[in-house]
Amino acid sequence: MLSPPDPSWIHLALTVLPAGLLGWALRGAQPSRPGRADGLGPPGRPKGPPCDNDAALERTREDVAAFKLEVARTYVPLSLIRDVDNRLTQHLLRIENKLDEATRAATMAAVRVAALEDDRP
Repeated sequence: MLSPPDPSWIHLALTVLPAGLLGWALRGAQPSRPGRADGLGPPGRPKGPPCDNDAALERTREDVAAFKLEVARTYVPLSLIRDVDNRLTQHLLRIENKLDEATRAATMAAVRVAALEDDRP
């Protein structure tokens, strides 16, 4: 009959193994070292010229934006999106009305100042 595994071995497997896998993954993600004559990165990376970091960053940003859009489409209820849209629209309309009132008040004040300046001899 099999005996249960020793708890120390379970602890070892749950701590050391993931740490080793993480180290192995990070080793493959390192950029090429400047001291190497061939300019190639560590093993496991594609060989060839280094990638354009700006283009890679832009692709990553586009991928993240697409993922956010996909999450919004699939995980947020449509009723919640409509509610947020209505609240945002109402708030923007209130801001627009306040700006219109401020513009009208400023225009009226400018007209009064101009009229007072015209009345002066």
